[in-house]
Amino acid sequence: MSWPAVSKHLRVLENAGLLRQEKDGRVRRCHLEPTPLKEASEWVAFYKQFWTEQLDSLASFLEGQG
Repeated sequence: MSWPAVSKHLRVLENAGLLRQEKDGRVRRCHLEPTPLKEASEWVAFYKQFWTEQLDSLASFLEGQG
């Protein structure tokens, strides 16, 4: 993978708030920022539970129709 490709991926992660970069001379250090991932995970978990309950309710309703 070329350096411009790596740099582009790192920039995307940094813009998303998932990565923090610091430069020390010619060395770049990258630090993971996990907080946004935790927030996204909690959001997905909430809607997974919501839709599971909704679809289970629909399945029960449809089974009762037959």
